[in-house]
Amino acid sequence: MSKEKQVPQILSRRVVAQSRLMRVEAVDLKFSNGEQRQFERMKGSGRGAVMIVPCLDDETLLLIREYAAGVHDYQLGFPKGLIDAGETPEEAAQRELKEEVGYGSHQLEFLMELSLAPQFFSAKMSVFVARDLYPESLPGDEPEPLEKVTWRLDDMNNLLAQPDFSEARSVAALLMLLRNQGERR
Repeated sequence: MSKEKQVPQILSRRVVAQSRLMRVEAVDLKFSNGEQRQFERMKGSGRGAVMIVPCLDDETLLLIREYAAGVHDYQLGFPKGLIDAGETPEEAAQRELKEEVGYGSHQLEFLMELSLAPQFFSAKMSVFVARDLYPESLPGDEPEPLEKVTWRLDDMNNLLAQPDFSEARSVAALLMLLRNQGERR
């Protein structure tokens, strides 16, 4: 039986860098065994984010290809975005779906909440599957139109082999969808 760990005591924290999107904090910690260390962490807005796995039907997914500044290339993945102030995760998922792929969903189902690099980043992402889609668009904030890509679920091994389908959150969302569908059968 494992003993529950006591989280370290925060001795101090200070902002060491800041941009319009994030803040980097240096955090001085004291662990239960007396060891002291300084960690750096990125603090997000605290609102969280959403990712949506749109299903056009029981066999077909809808993905997007968009520019990813971190790797300076285009990446294939699922629609996603930040939760706006005052929105629930479900409302944000519906809005992002309409902005990024031009659909709303009559059947939005929560799959899981993901941590994003929890050693360094405090943000979490709620992942949803969207079924029973209907056409509805909202203006988005992307600098260019997003490429929509359909993919058959029975060809998921080829999707996983695509060099531009490498974002861990999208891969996790796909695997959670497949597990979820297996449980529904």
